[in-house]
Order: sequence, then C-alpha cells, then structure tokens
Amino acid sequence: SFYRQVMDIAYKNGMRSKHMSSFTGQRIGRGSGWGTLASMGLMRGGQRRTVVKVRIAKLKAGNLSAARAHMRYIQRDGVTLQGEQGQLYGKDTDSADGSAFVERCDGDRHQFRIIVSADDGAEFADFKPFIRDLMHSVELDLKTELDWVAVDHFNTGHLHTHIVIRGKAEDHKDLIIAKDYITHGIRQRASEILTLELGPEGELDQRLKLVRQVEVDRFTQLDRSILRHMDQGFLVVSAMPPSDPTTHAAHMGRLRHLKNLGLAEERQTGVWEIDTNTEVKLRALGQRGDIIKTMHRAMREADIDRPAGNFAIFKGAEAKTMVVGRVAAIGLTDEITDCHYVVVDGTDGRVHYADIGTQRLGTLP
Repeated sequence: SFYRQVMDIAYKNGMRSKHMSSFTGQRIGRGSGWGTLASMGLMRGGQRRTVVKVRIAKLKAGNLSAARAHMRYIQRDGVTLQGEQGQLYGKDTDSADGSAFVERCDGDRHQFRIIVSADDGAEFADFKPFIRDLMHSVELDLKTELDWVAVDHFNTGHLHTHIVIRGKAEDHKDLIIAKDYITHGIRQRASEILTLELGPEGELDQRLKLVRQVEVDRFTQLDRSILRHMDQGFLVVSAMPPSDPTTHAAHMGRLRHLKNLGLAEERQTGVWEIDTNTEVKLRALGQRGDIIKTMHRAMREADIDRPAGNFAIFKGAEAKTMVVGRVAAIGLTDEITDCHYVVVDGTDGRVHYADIGTQRLGTLP
C-alpha cells in the first residue's frame, strides 16, 4: 500500500517506532562478525582504497542461460592489455573452464558476482595472487571453502577483476552471506591485503588524490565529507573537525567548484548553503561524462565525424520521436548486471546513445 511505502522510506531514513523491532536481518549469514566490525569504519589510517561491487544473481531451476551469458560477457574479446579474450582463472589454476563452472552451478539457487577494483592496481605486474589472497581471506571469514572463478579486465583503462562464486557452501547447503559482510567486509579485506602488498598509503599520495578530486564533475570523497558535516542544508566551515592545511584547502577548493556548478553558495564568510540534492546531481553529471566518453570512443572506432554538439542521449520514456540509423557500437553499461548500451549514427545527423537494459542486440564488439 501507499502507506506502507511511505513508512518503509521513513524507517530507512532513521525513523523508529516503539511498536517496531530494530531487527533488519542484515547480520544473518556467514561473515556477520567481521562484517559488523567492518561496517563501523574502524580502518587504520593509510589503508589503500579498493572498490567492491557485489550482486546476488538468482538462478532459475534447470535454466542456466543467464549464467552462461554472463560467463561469455566477462570472457569476451578486447578485455586484456593486448585486446584479446579474457582468461578465467581459479584457486589453483591459471586456465579455468567457464563451461564446467556453469555446469557445477546447476541446481544452485543463486551465485555471487563481484567486481574488485583497486586504486593502485596498476602497481601489480600480475593481479591474480592478490585476488587469490582475497578469496582465501573470504573463505576464512565465511568458514567454508568456495568454488569460484575470476578474470582480470583492462578494457576501461582501470584494472578490475570479475569474480563469480557458486551459491553453495562446503557442506552443499545454500551459501548465505551476511549483508554487512557483502557491503563492507569484502572491501575491508581487499584494502588490508592491498596495503600489506604495497605498504601504507603515503601522505603525498593522499594529498595528490585529494587535489585530483577538487575539480572533478562527479561525486567524490570530498563531497561525502562536506555533506557529512552539513546541517539542514548549511555548512559552517569553522565547525568542521580540524584538518591539515592540504585537506582544508581541498575542501575549500571543492566548495568553490560546487559553486561554479550551481550546487553551493557562500551566504557569508565561512557559511555555505549546499544543494540538498548535490549527491544525486553529481552522480548524474558523472554518468553523463562517462556516456560522452563512450560516444567519443564509439565514433573514433566507427570512423564517424560529428561535432560535439550533435550528441544526444536517448531516453525512451521522454522521447517523442524514433531514432533511426546505423548501429555504431554495442557495449555494457554495467558489467555486473549485464545492462547494455547502443550507440546509433542517426539519419538525423546526430549520434545517439541509448541504455537498453538487459536486452541483447546483435553481438558485443
């Protein structure tokens, strides 16, 4: 009901009722202990940053077509440094059989699809040992051996690894992982191993990363820090916790950039009014920037010459006319959910980008 929807949103935003239990179920499953600790944010200073995305993909009984399709996607051509097909590997082999892995998934209720990306992944000559160490730590946390395969991708200019884990534990029961561990625990383990391999992040590295975030048109750690200290749409700079001069300068530079974007305004010295939808707008801006880059790459590969102003992002729900033209490129907008995009060289003289979701159109380039 509408009332239930409103109350669900209210509870998610912190409202509590004396008639309602605070039980959420997010700690049910394996790894709950470490997941809870990781969710508290008790990371030691200097740890290197990793990004981990996890999706639990449900499998239909007797139908492994979706699992096979995902396995083909992550092994497709053009994902290595040499532009070749991706090579699966596992715990004890550098050449895993994707078809055999999918067959072992027959009868599984679900599987876990994970993407691991390390800020400093380019420092590794071979990323496989890092992934194996990570998966060994996950097995220890979950107290079970895991059946998994992985493949490293270099096609985005930033090294990342796809990992697929069977949804069965060592005792052949369904593998249930605590939500806290999925959300925080795996990322924490990855950061620890990365820091152990490369050493703690130096002060100079931290400063350089902050400086790079100042004028980026997407949501950043600086924005997260600013919004965390905002109160009812206003930020009082003097009320923020003391920080070193470099961090303070980065925050002030970011505020000035947000002002240029129309998302912040200094009402008086040291008092800033911040748009309450800053995070949403910055994420949308970052997504638009990624789309423009994708269109430029597609045009370059298809040898299409168009002025930048002739780009268009097709939105089916809002579009009033049909786009007709030649398909210039097909790709994945989100490799973990298998969502696709298509770039069309339109007969109207414009280049169109359309997100077509999980629909399949032709063959991936």
